[in-house]
This record gives sequence, structure tokens and C-alpha cells, in this order.
Amino acid sequence: MDATQVDIEVRRVYDAEVRDGSATRGRRVFLVDRMWPRGIRKNEVHVDGWLRQVAPSSELRRWFGHLPERWEEFQDRYRDELARDPEGIDVLVDAARHAPVTLLYSAADTERNNAVVLRSYVVEQLGARD
Repeated sequence: MDATQVDIEVRRVYDAEVRDGSATRGRRVFLVDRMWPRGIRKNEVHVDGWLRQVAPSSELRRWFGHLPERWEEFQDRYRDELARDPEGIDVLVDAARHAPVTLLYSAADTERNNAVVLRSYVVEQLGARD
């Protein structure tokens, strides 16, 4: 699959358009955080799956601490974790082959978070598996 054909969007779960469903209609929606987002009830946002296994380990998440100076190394460490446990990645790759996908995350930083790395990793896997 050509990377230009991949439709994987990354959205913050707290965005109003996500919570009212207007940003995710017609898409497969997966929460990709290890913990459920604070302040949001499970019935307040539609998800097709909660893929905890693709979230960074608790140890990696604590180490990163969303410190910008650790971003590059976080990406490398997180990719290593993803490579060791491909089951959740397989779910995302399969979903992305058949429909547009949205990855939901709860971090405040919209540019440096696990969903950004995960999207890139899934796109690479799509290309490698064709």
C-alpha cells in the first residue's frame, strides 16, 4: 500500500469534534493510551477498540514525561517496544487497509505524543507488508 493512500488521522480525545463524533464519522476509531483519559466517561466517546497494548509501557511513559528534549529518544524506545509486540499493530494495519482510521490520544502536546509515533510506525508497516 502506498503511504500516500493511507488515511490514518491522529486526534486528541478531548477535542469537541471527537467527543461529539463529527470528526470520526465513517472511520475506525482506536484509543491508543494505556490508561483511559481522565474526566471522560466511556460512553462519552465512541471507540471501536481500546488498544492498550500499543501504548508505550508505563516505564517509558514515565521516563519521557513529555519533555521535548527526550522526544527523539522516546521515539526510538517506543518503536523498539512496538516491534517486540506486533499483535496490536496487526489490528491497526488490518483496519487501515480497509477503512480510514483515527488514533485517539490524551496527551496535551499535539506534536510529540505516542499516537504521532504510532501513526508513522503503522504507515511503515503497511508499506513493508505489501
